[in-house]
Amino acid sequence: MSGHGATLRKDVGTRVIQAVALATIFALLYLATKVSPELGGKLGVVTALGFLLLAGTLLSELLEIIGLPHLSGYILAGIIGGPHLLHLVDHHTVEALQPINPLSIAMIALSGGAELRMELLRRVARSLTIATVVQVMFVLVTVTGLFMALSPFIPFARDLAFPALFGTALLWGTMAVTRSPSACMGVLSQTKAKGPLAEFSLAFIMTSDVVVVVLLACALMIARPLIMAGSEFSVNDFKVLGHEIVGSIAVGTTIGLMLAAYLRLVGKHFLLLLLAIGFGLTEFLRYVHIDPLLAFMTAGFVVQNLTSQGPKLLHEIEAAATVVFVIFFATAGAHLNVPLLRQMWPIALALCFGRAFFTFIAARISSRIAGDVPVVRQWGFSSLISQAGLALGVAGVISRTFPTIGEGFAAIAIAAVAINEMTGPVLFKLALDRSGESKHEEEMRPSLPG
Repeated sequence: MSGHGATLRKDVGTRVIQAVALATIFALLYLATKVSPELGGKLGVVTALGFLLLAGTLLSELLEIIGLPHLSGYILAGIIGGPHLLHLVDHHTVEALQPINPLSIAMIALSGGAELRMELLRRVARSLTIATVVQVMFVLVTVTGLFMALSPFIPFARDLAFPALFGTALLWGTMAVTRSPSACMGVLSQTKAKGPLAEFSLAFIMTSDVVVVVLLACALMIARPLIMAGSEFSVNDFKVLGHEIVGSIAVGTTIGLMLAAYLRLVGKHFLLLLLAIGFGLTEFLRYVHIDPLLAFMTAGFVVQNLTSQGPKLLHEIEAAATVVFVIFFATAGAHLNVPLLRQMWPIALALCFGRAFFTFIAARISSRIAGDVPVVRQWGFSSLISQAGLALGVAGVISRTFPTIGEGFAAIAIAAVAINEMTGPVLFKLALDRSGESKHEEEMRPSLPG
């Protein structure tokens, strides 16, 4: 018992030091921006990067006291210090930090693919297949209907003719099917969760990228003649789709074999290789219309299942994962348009609540059909609420393809993704804790009486 008390006292002292350090960081940068408002250029970017890294880490540790995931702390630090609240990081600097995102995407996809072992996929194959079909069909149809029902309250949609409204609603339903691999991996990385819920969530979300690519191509093909007068159905979208999927898998396989060879023959300075992949290769893949997320996920899968270098790849990525997650989500928080969210929150909240409710119902239906274990039946929906970069990417494609609705669609999409980005990880971590799969719960269990 005395040891436990000492640990508690140490924890309280640590938390006080963290709180004081966090307040000091905010105060110093606030004073610096007031004394020297012209702070910018490279010094501004470096300062912002250090601030987001330190503030995000400290705030995540403090929020851990009330059970919130670290991602919430990273995002909240970015929001508070960002250009819409305290203005510690201005718009220009936030945009200058965006090139970090490709590195984050590459590491998240590589790690996620490497976690998808063949034995795991065989174990969850039935549940994964049924959940994918039910989630896609049920959520797509119901959210499309919800958007149409709420259209009188949506500024850019209320005056659309019925065909255009249906096409727009279908596109919104398509965006609703997207999930967040980054949020899933971030929570799993923090909790070190092991068990049926963690396995199902990882397999479902990491494989859903292929479904989203196919679904988006189909939705664009159907919506184009409905929204744009004079347009016709075109099978060219399927040609582009086939190139993207097959090309992504082929390129990913090549990258995976090359990574395995590097790990076996060289095995040093892997962080530099990750930097080269994240900052250089990602942009090249996008230029040649290859999906980076799918390509890198395939690469990680190949390294894990076709070579003996999977554990080494995961070890190398985990060594840098924490820093990458902090910067990625803190920058995302700073990038959130708080005034827009304040303006759009009622309709965005209604759409988010509807999506979460229909996701929950679909999860219950699929779990009953598949005969899932109780923990997946109860909490399987929890990891499917989060949305982040993938959803915004889909919204960007839609807004560029349909300029007449693009601005309004993107505005509500940003607001909705912001809500899901802040609430989804909290729900997923709660589910992992309640189910007993998180490392924290496993460590605490032996100390409980009885």
